[in-house]
Order: sequence, then C-alpha cells, then structure tokens
Amino acid sequence: MDMKTDLKVELHQKLLDRINLAALESMTREQVGRDIGDIVAEMLKELNHALNLAERKQLVEDILDELLGLGPLEPLLKDATITEIMVNTASIVFVERAGRIEETRARFADNKHLQRIIQKIVSGMGRRIDESSPMVDARLPDGSRVNAIIPPLAVDGPILTIRKFSKTPVDMDKLVSFGAMPQACAEVLRAVVMGRRNVLISGGTGSGKTTMLNAMSASIGAHERVVTIEDSAELQLQQRHVIRLETRPANMEGRGEINQRDLVKNALRMRPDRIVLGECRGGEAFDMLQAMNTGHDGSMTTAHANTPRDALSRLEQMIGMSGLEVSPKAARSQIASAIHVVLQLERLSDGKRRLTSLAEVTGMEGETVLLQEIFRFDRQGIDAQGNVIAELKPTGIRPKFMEYLSARGIHLPSHLFDPYRKLDSAA
Repeated sequence: MDMKTDLKVELHQKLLDRINLAALESMTREQVGRDIGDIVAEMLKELNHALNLAERKQLVEDILDELLGLGPLEPLLKDATITEIMVNTASIVFVERAGRIEETRARFADNKHLQRIIQKIVSGMGRRIDESSPMVDARLPDGSRVNAIIPPLAVDGPILTIRKFSKTPVDMDKLVSFGAMPQACAEVLRAVVMGRRNVLISGGTGSGKTTMLNAMSASIGAHERVVTIEDSAELQLQQRHVIRLETRPANMEGRGEINQRDLVKNALRMRPDRIVLGECRGGEAFDMLQAMNTGHDGSMTTAHANTPRDALSRLEQMIGMSGLEVSPKAARSQIASAIHVVLQLERLSDGKRRLTSLAEVTGMEGETVLLQEIFRFDRQGIDAQGNVIAELKPTGIRPKFMEYLSARGIHLPSHLFDPYRKLDSAA
C-alpha cells in the first residue's frame, strides 16, 4: 500500500470517529466537502503531513468518495469512456475502454477495504454477502450491473465486476456509425421489428447482445404493450407502455426464488403484445417459444452461442431443461415455427463488436431446421494497427419474410440484398 493510500485510510478512520454519519445524509456533497476540508487540514497539521493545495483537494475528494460513495471505484464509475470495471482483488483493477481491456492505477487499501465496498453496494440493494452467501448479483442505483464473489469461493480475495449502465440508449443509427453493421442491414432489422418477426440474438459474453436488443426495440410501436424479463434489468426501452420484470434470488433460508420461467408464465397473463426476454438460459426457453407461437409476434430474446445454427441447438437443449417430455423433432418443429430471424454478434480481436450474420429460419426438412444466411461476414485480414478488415455483405438471397412484411405495408427495396451494390449507398 503506497503512502497516499495509507494516509487516506488513516484520515478516513479518524474522520469516522469525529463526524456524525447520520447528519451526512441530509447534506450535499459540496457541504460535506467544505466541512471535511477544514477537518482534513487540521488533521494534516496534527500528523505533520505537508500537502499542496491540489494534493489536499484530491485527498478530500478521495475521502468523500469513501464516505459518500464507493471509494476507489468512484472515478471509474464517473468515467464515461469505461464500459466495464474488473476488480481482481484489492491491488489489481482492470477496465474496458472501446472494447480493449487495460489495467488502471486504482487500488484498495487491502482486501478488507474492498470487501467493505462490496458490502456497501449489496446492502444498498437489500442483499448481503458473507461466508454463508459468498456470491451475489446486484445493481447500482444508476442501473449498472454488479457481480461479486468473495472467499472461500474466490481463493485470492474478493472479486468485483461492474457492467456499467449507458445513460444514452444506443439506437440503430449509432450502431451503424460505430461500424457494428452497414446501413442496409439496419434498414432490414427495423423492418423485421416493425413487421413483428420473432428474433433470436446470439453471441458470446460481451459481444453486444443487450445493446442490439435495446437498439432494435426502438422500432417497436408506441401503442404496443411490452413486457421485459431479465435477471438484472439492463434493457432501456423508450416506449411508454413497458412493464419491466426482474427475477429474485432465494433468501438465506433458500426460499422465495422467482426465476425467469416463473416470470414468462406470469407475463402471458398480463396481455402483452410482445415479450422481450433478456437472455434464454434454461427451461424458460420452452415457455418463450410457446409465447412466440401463440400470438406474441415480434418477441425477442438472446442466447449464448457462436453461430446461428449453434443458437438453435442451444434452444433445443434448453427445452430439454424444462422437465417436459419433448422429442427432438417436436422441439425443433417448435423452434422452426417460433423463430424467424437469428442474428449473430461477435466481439472481434480488435475489441470491436460486430454483427457477423443475419440468418432466416425458413422451416423444417425432415428433422432439420432450415436456415438461410441473408447477410454474411466477409473477413479479409488485419491491418497494421490490429484492426480487423471485414465487411458484412448480402449473400444475394432474398428473404422469405419480405413477402410477409409487404403484406403488412412494410416494403424493403430489393437492392438491399444485392451483393454487388455498395451497402452504405442503400441509405
């Protein structure tokens, strides 16, 4: 632990003995800062520490972060360029910026200090973390998703991961400007959502599945009643008529758990036009597919998989986790009739998140679900800076859903699917 961290911890402990913590709740940060600034200046004299004005100001800010916020995490939470914070014990803190992971200079005094901060986060959500319950998912007041795991499960000390919540929802135009997909593909996806086709978004961890779900949801009609179901509420639907449901873990006695399957079943009784399930992971896939097959057109969900074909196989496995006796052929038939479009997302080696496939489910042949790729990712190499040179191109196949959309007044120009036309010229 360096001298400044040591000093900060010492002053923090002394302040706790001298101030009324309850009174802080009714004061603004500025008011607390003024009062603490005077006390800190006095304490520095007592401890015979000479700091210049800038150093003293920074010290007061750090102590305020300890008293009112989350200590060393506060600057990282305030940094808009950071999308993920990864604390690997007290002395190792990584962040993700623009898709790249880098180590920071942020440090905790020790693992006890880190565990206190974790306790502060989870207690604010009415949860607890200790040896009997050493693993927890929680959410910060701004919506950022938190996962913490402590000893004895975490061998070297407490581990904290924070997926930051974006205050500005990403729409399709932004995804195009970020290079996540071409304009032609964005137009197709808008039409798919407006035309109420059911969508499965597939990809690995951190590939941008939730971001894509948020962006696509902007094309849902304002008059539609949408129910969202998640483990940790991350979706940012902009419509007025949205009901957000979130699962609940079991209490300390192992009771009271409400899982995604319970919520999907309940959602069906709430007269939804569409259901948006944050992520399919188990038996809830069966209920979600049932909903898609029984009038809840335009529903969407995500799954962890590496290809569109793998995503459909994962759904089949999840149906098996429902505890119901469903034959493989019946499961595939249900998938083929429920899912219309499968999107594949990937986080590339250069850190960028890209749409790498747009595929259409066209039915069944024997016991096989038929898939045809409408847009395919063409990888050409890597440039001198390590950027992946690649393009999402139409395969030339005209999707069957075009006729369905046209019958509902949504017309997609055929040139969007022309493999010889420059994609962005379709804007």
